Amino acid sequence: MSTENALLTILIDKINNDTLVLPTLPAVALKVRKAADNPDINLNAMADVIGQDPSLSARMIKISNSAYLGRTVKVTSTTQAVTRIGLRQIKNIATALAMEQLFVSKNAIVKAYMEKVWEDTIEIVASSIAVLQVHTKATKNRALNLDSMMLAALVANIGALPVLTEAERHAEVFANPTFLDVAIKKLSGKIGEGIMQAWGFEPEFIQVAKSWRDLSVQTESISYLDLIRLGAVLSGKFDGGDAELLEQAVEKKIIPNVTMLLSDEFKEYRDSAKHVFG
Repeated sequence: MSTENALLTILIDKINNDTLVLPTLPAVALKVRKAADNPDINLNAMADVIGQDPSLSARMIKISNSAYLGRTVKVTSTTQAVTRIGLRQIKNIATALAMEQLFVSKNAIVKAYMEKVWEDTIEIVASSIAVLQVHTKATKNRALNLDSMMLAALVANIGALPVLTEAERHAEVFANPTFLDVAIKKLSGKIGEGIMQAWGFEPEFIQVAKSWRDLSVQTESISYLDLIRLGAVLSGKFDGGDAELLEQAVEKKIIPNVTMLLSDEFKEYRDSAKHVFG
């Protein structure tokens, strides 16, 4: 049995036996999501929850001051940031900003691979957000929102984490980028679906984690799945089907024409979104 097949066999067995160790949401994200689901929560109480994590608090202030939210007057406190962002958006944004904490490893090869996965994910996030902003401006369709778009794009590659964790446990055999590429492409969708379900995420996030690489899965209406695929194409992170996806984007009326995705405005949107994680 080849090394590649050995890793796949181990992972498949663990998936089938429900013994694959799935990552857990960072503690601060769990606290924020729980607080946001409390119908009696207010802005000050939410600011207190976020303020317990200095790193998240600083990033919330940064995002509230960013061009991503289109604001020019600067805020300087967590309470001001939460007030500006709003309770509806705070749940998804806080979860998104905490996701980077999961992409860590003690093994040098696996660590480098995790860093690459995270960097690739941020490229997809930034381009997906920019696509949504161009789409909203061109069509006036506001069915999709930026905070959900950010989180959906960030969880698209979440299924890679258990693959990398398993490789770390058997680093002398499996910590090889070639083997990891194959395993992630073959299994991350199924694993990602399991993680999203375990975390209690909504169906649109489960769908993205499970199927964004699989073009046979399509949605009738414009969805986060469509925009993430476009974001992956525009950031050079989609494996094939680029021309087909761009044509579908026009046919589905996501954008009036492809040139809109090559404009200076698109690039400004993308750079602003990327700055949130910089």
